[in-house]
Amino acid sequence: MLWQAWEQDYNPKPEIASISSPDIAKAKEDLPSAAQASLQAGSDVQSSGAVPVLNAPVAKTVKIKTDVIALEVDLQGGTVTNLDLLTYPVEKANDVVNSLRQLVGMQVAEINTAPVRLFNNNQEKIFVAQSGLIADSGFALAPNHYTVFNSDKDIYVLAEGQDTLSVPFTWTDNQGLVITKVFTFTRGSYEIKLDQNVKNNSGKAWSGRQYSQLLKTEDKTSKGNMLTGGMRAYDGGVIYTEKSKYQKISFDDMSDETLDVVSKGGWAAMIQHYFASAWIPPVDQDNHFYTKELKDSRYVIGTYSPSVSVEPNTEVKFESQLFAGPKVQPMMEKVSQGLELTVDYSVLTFIGKPIYSLLNLIHSVVGNWGVSIIGVTFCIKLLFFPLSQASFKSMAKMRKIQPRLKELQERFADDRPRFNNEMMSLYKKEKVNPLGGCLPILIQIPVFMALYWVLSETVEFRQAPFILWIQDLSIQDPFYILPVIMGISMKIQQGLNPAPIDPIQAKVMKMFPIVFTVFFLFFPAGLVLYWVINNTLSIIQQTYITKQIEKAG
Repeated sequence: MLWQAWEQDYNPKPEIASISSPDIAKAKEDLPSAAQASLQAGSDVQSSGAVPVLNAPVAKTVKIKTDVIALEVDLQGGTVTNLDLLTYPVEKANDVVNSLRQLVGMQVAEINTAPVRLFNNNQEKIFVAQSGLIADSGFALAPNHYTVFNSDKDIYVLAEGQDTLSVPFTWTDNQGLVITKVFTFTRGSYEIKLDQNVKNNSGKAWSGRQYSQLLKTEDKTSKGNMLTGGMRAYDGGVIYTEKSKYQKISFDDMSDETLDVVSKGGWAAMIQHYFASAWIPPVDQDNHFYTKELKDSRYVIGTYSPSVSVEPNTEVKFESQLFAGPKVQPMMEKVSQGLELTVDYSVLTFIGKPIYSLLNLIHSVVGNWGVSIIGVTFCIKLLFFPLSQASFKSMAKMRKIQPRLKELQERFADDRPRFNNEMMSLYKKEKVNPLGGCLPILIQIPVFMALYWVLSETVEFRQAPFILWIQDLSIQDPFYILPVIMGISMKIQQGLNPAPIDPIQAKVMKMFPIVFTVFFLFFPAGLVLYWVINNTLSIIQQTYITKQIEKAG
């Protein structure tokens, strides 16, 4: 492992091809398959220089800023690059935590308060949103994401009191074809509307289609974290179609097989932990979804529309939508059907969704996600009260007959079959089911797992404060106070349960609180908070039941 890390850090890194100066092979490589035949058929047009698709000079960028995003659009192709989410910093500046750290003599870590960068034109971790037009063979090529457009301004800003902002880009060939790309931004929204207007001033009909795609480099350096149970959060492609609904298309899937699917409506996306980017074509047309594996660990997922004919002296508008932002489910539900499924609760989504809805409902009243977690813990505890009641009664009865079981073990230490028979007779006589405490817990496990995924995957918990030193529920407790409390509560709860008869098992069980405390040191504070409240409620309930059974004699 050390050798591999050394090789990765210090070996010469392979040169990554730039998208700013593509050659003919590269242009064919990352265009949709439908465009490659046209590109080949239109090679005579390219050689004449009529369509500036290839070997274009490096183009400048146009900077755009709204109240929630800041991005750059490259004039070469109108490609969206370097998109920053202004209200989502990489790290939160926690003045309370830093003050407490200084008070106890701990070092204050450097905080990166820059906004999260979703799209990025850094060639080592490139992630961009491309779009363009594909002309049918027999006519001059339409402008794709290599063609250089013109813009009247270099900077566009959504002014105070302004609700929408339109940013146009234009391109004209020497045959009378005028293409206008218009990006429209809305205040408070992560949706970017794209209109590609085709005005045909030539003397003959033009036919073609639009395409929109996401190009991304696979990040092989990202590691799993305790937020996702030590596993890497899913980072890859997703499509939503009328037939198959939500479907993950990982980078490995793209390497193994090229996607080629047609569906009415739908969308294509690249997702990561907490954030998503998706191209959403019109819902009333048949859209073609595709993927591609390119060189240098780059991958493309996208969609193109049916072919449309534009008669001379007429114009047609192609429409699509780009979503680039946090995976906030109520917001995504309004953008497109199924887009909220990018918040991945694994196979337990059918349980996770109601839990998230309950968390959201409580938060709308109390305004604090930590208090919402406490409220949901109470609700879950109340829901499973009859099951936990039966479980605790069974354990209390087992605890009561524990001395008699130990006596039987000593009497029949050399006769194991006889001991088992006597033990089962005792269980039958006292009406104790040794598995009575297990079944209710097993039934509750899927709910606990679903809650774990909800707390791990929901972006609303990212940098959400609770109280005092807990200023971010999505990361570990900076002073490890909650994990220690959780360990103590686990030890108290363990003392209320019957100890195993076998001495080795008893010693192993005693180690559990210590082992789990070490685990929980690195878990997100929101998850540890849930376990602390759950254990506390269980202790209260179990103590009451145990006393009632002991009084019963």
